[in-house]
Amino acid sequence: MKSKLILLLAVALHTTIVFGQNTLKTVIKDSQTKEPLIGATAILMDTTNGTTANLDGLTILVNIPDGKQIIEFSFMGYETKRDTFDFPIKTADTIEILLKSELDELDEVVVSSTRSTRTIKDIPTRVELIAGEELDEKSNMKTGDIRMLLSESTGIQTQQTSATSANASIRIQGLDGRYTQILKDGFPLFAGAASGLGLLQTPPLDLKQVEVIKGSASTLYGGGAIAGLVNLISKTPKEQREVNVHLNGTSGKGIDLNGFYGQRFNKVGTTVFASHNRNWAYDPAKIGLTAIPKFERFVFNPKLFIYFTDKTKLNVGINTAIENRMGGDINLIEGKKDTTQRFFERNKTQRYSTQLSVDHQFNDNSFFTFKNSMSYFRRTINIPNYQFDGTQTAAFGEASYTRINEKTEWVMGANVWTDNFQENKLDTFPLRNYTSNIVGLFVQNTWKATKWLNLETGFRTDYVMDYGFTLLPRGSALFKITNKFSSRVGGGFGYKSPTIFTEESERLQYQKVLPIDRNLNKLERSYGGNLDFNYRTTFGEKFTFSINQLFFYTYLNNPLLLGLQPSGLYQFINSSGHIDTKGTETNIKIGYDDFKLFLGYTFTDTRLHENGVFKETPLTPKHRINSVLMYEVNDKWKMGLEVYYFSPQKLSDGATGKQYVMCGFMAEKLWEKFSVYINFENFLDARQTRFDTIYTGTVTNPVFRDIYAPLDGFLVNGGIKLKL
Repeated sequence: MKSKLILLLAVALHTTIVFGQNTLKTVIKDSQTKEPLIGATAILMDTTNGTTANLDGLTILVNIPDGKQIIEFSFMGYETKRDTFDFPIKTADTIEILLKSELDELDEVVVSSTRSTRTIKDIPTRVELIAGEELDEKSNMKTGDIRMLLSESTGIQTQQTSATSANASIRIQGLDGRYTQILKDGFPLFAGAASGLGLLQTPPLDLKQVEVIKGSASTLYGGGAIAGLVNLISKTPKEQREVNVHLNGTSGKGIDLNGFYGQRFNKVGTTVFASHNRNWAYDPAKIGLTAIPKFERFVFNPKLFIYFTDKTKLNVGINTAIENRMGGDINLIEGKKDTTQRFFERNKTQRYSTQLSVDHQFNDNSFFTFKNSMSYFRRTINIPNYQFDGTQTAAFGEASYTRINEKTEWVMGANVWTDNFQENKLDTFPLRNYTSNIVGLFVQNTWKATKWLNLETGFRTDYVMDYGFTLLPRGSALFKITNKFSSRVGGGFGYKSPTIFTEESERLQYQKVLPIDRNLNKLERSYGGNLDFNYRTTFGEKFTFSINQLFFYTYLNNPLLLGLQPSGLYQFINSSGHIDTKGTETNIKIGYDDFKLFLGYTFTDTRLHENGVFKETPLTPKHRINSVLMYEVNDKWKMGLEVYYFSPQKLSDGATGKQYVMCGFMAEKLWEKFSVYINFENFLDARQTRFDTIYTGTVTNPVFRDIYAPLDGFLVNGGIKLKL
């Protein structure tokens, strides 16, 4: 009897164990092609219990305990997916699991710079996107501004315009910074007098993505986009609260504190960004002049979002930036006074702007958008025996209507842009005041002609006060040759209104620069185009590969050049010749397991043709190589090694700058709510003051040369990022 009881207990125990263990059948497929992913894995989280997909993508995972369990599905080159199942599971059917290819990760993103509602994979205009992890990683390297975020892309160069104050502009494909239009959420807030310090006063923490269009884009937003445009897209509130805090310190005597909050509450949402960036004077070369100026900056950007209905919404925001920046003789800046007159450059700026946007959807196929912004920008520059003090007020308004059909999308609208600059009279020199009023009409069509061909055409006409009408057609096409191979071709016309605010005059702090003469100067006009080929594929279970090859050309007629007159004054004169820039950009991305390798090459040939002769335009490296190796364990580690090569550059004084190599290494450890990182920037200490001079004359009265290489040298920075 006793032995029978033991046997019954053993059987009962065995039965309990059997019924406490479960089986899950899944078939893992590509989300786009629905092809089975052979070798994909299904793993019971926090265990070693896993299985691999067979030739049909089928997985059978056994020995799963009762209760809610998390199963992780993964495959090389695809985004990892985690699903929760309640066991015993109620169905015996095989469950389909769809994984999204990492190569298609950005394809589902909607870009706004072209005003189209299409995703990036369907837009004929070539748009480069910086978003997500890349945006986050670059913020580790330069927390206080977006210079590095842009300058490490092929075809884009950050050009420093002041040796002591570190003012900078963005060049695209070899053309001066004034030909690049910088937007914030589609608003032109960084034009004219406000362009010189725009990059330095825009921290990246509140940005969702950055969109770059290279080549003539004036048809989209008006003049100023001859080289291209950069659109900074802000974050919007989500139902789940987002609170980010970023604290950074650097060996270059700087500290950054950035904070962002965003949340939606039913009909109302808000985002608030605030930052305090501070640096003490830094002179790594020990030459007595600052490589990094002393500065203190405060930025505050609150936004309010109102969702009246599902079809009508409004958002209004304020952008504020106040900065005091001083570079020059480090002894003077550090308060070591004596009787010697020392060189300094002080920049004080105040930037205030508003952004208002109203969207109303009439039905599923049409909607209306109204935008308005107003901005105030004041800047004072002080150097020994000279002062510049001016205020720019500008306003922008745009109304557009969009109509979407199954195969076509129409956008049409009008905009008004006013720009007024008033200089305070401090001496007898002629004032550089100006007023610019521009009225524009535009229309754009996107047409899905066939499964393999998408076309986008546009036309704009602007009336520019004092300069007349401009006609700006553009067109582009996307050829989807196969699932892995595509090509884009496009081109258009552009123009730029003349102002005194250029890289050349910025280097002179506008000293002795005569005002624009409407009887002498005229619009700069351009046309250009580009062609690219894009191929991407996977090899087996481990490798992913993609390559993009771009060819570009831009012709700029009657460029505005600053020349020294016999009187000793500087005058802007439109050249009788032209500038053309042509070249190629190559971008390669290779993935293997947790490693990603990015390789880039840029060839740029930019020349001024005048009176039958040509010369290379200064400060444009013909050859540049980018290489970045990333190692990333999901939600645990990020590590990156960067190497950049710059070929010799022609300088404006006739000399040739040296070639140089920059290297950097970044490591970040991540937890659920926070991460810590350290970044070794330019650890080979590539620095112009090591292999060349930055000025002639004496340190008390320097005459600065072109800055073509870094001045701050090897820097170490590190910080903490919190998600509250």
